[in-house]
Amino acid sequence: MCKLSVNVNKIATLRNARGGNVPNLVNVVKNIEEFGADGITVHPRPDERHIRYQDVFDINKVYQTEFNIEGYPNQKFLELVLEVKPTQVTLVPDLPGVLTSNAGWDTKSNFDLLSDVISRFKEADIRTSIFIDTDLELIEYAKKTGADRVELYTESYASNYSKDKKEAIKPYKLSAEFARSIGLGLNAGHDLNLENLNYFSAEIPFLNEVSIGHALITDALYFGLENVVGMYKRLLSNN
Repeated sequence: MCKLSVNVNKIATLRNARGGNVPNLVNVVKNIEEFGADGITVHPRPDERHIRYQDVFDINKVYQTEFNIEGYPNQKFLELVLEVKPTQVTLVPDLPGVLTSNAGWDTKSNFDLLSDVISRFKEADIRTSIFIDTDLELIEYAKKTGADRVELYTESYASNYSKDKKEAIKPYKLSAEFARSIGLGLNAGHDLNLENLNYFSAEIPFLNEVSIGHALITDALYFGLENVVGMYKRLLSNN
């Protein structure tokens, strides 16, 4: 079954809004795993506006499932990942100042950079994933970099789901099948939610992992965190 990794950036955003340590990010991570999540995702950015670099070290001491660190591979990020040695690192092309991830890698133009970074992570026995759009050539180049997986950027699917879900899923099914055919594992993330997740995972049943943060934490305001983790897990299993 596809794993659910919960992105806890929004918990850190809420904490940072008032200073102090409420909500306690480490305790929330423990709770999320107790409630059934299969992994924890963080995306530290240079300005530390949500996840702080110290948070990464703190979470690394307590997580029990899998730990996925997302980010742009600048020197500070490289050093962080190599020191922490998480289960997985997901490379995203977010330059400083970007509000949220809004595009996948051009793996052809950035081939040398990605190949070098991935080589260093794989030497440390860290699973690697590249955040990417549905372009088949770019997915092929992702494989050539040595990456273990790709994470499909699903904003377009989410935006078009209510208009025509069959059309919205088409490029994702095609790219997912291609990725699998060349030996890449498959993750997905960005704007997946309670409305569109089940259809996505049913149409691509060999998904390894989805990473969900904003929607899940927002839903928790209405339904409670424990209930929401269970709701998302059930959507991934009802196929």
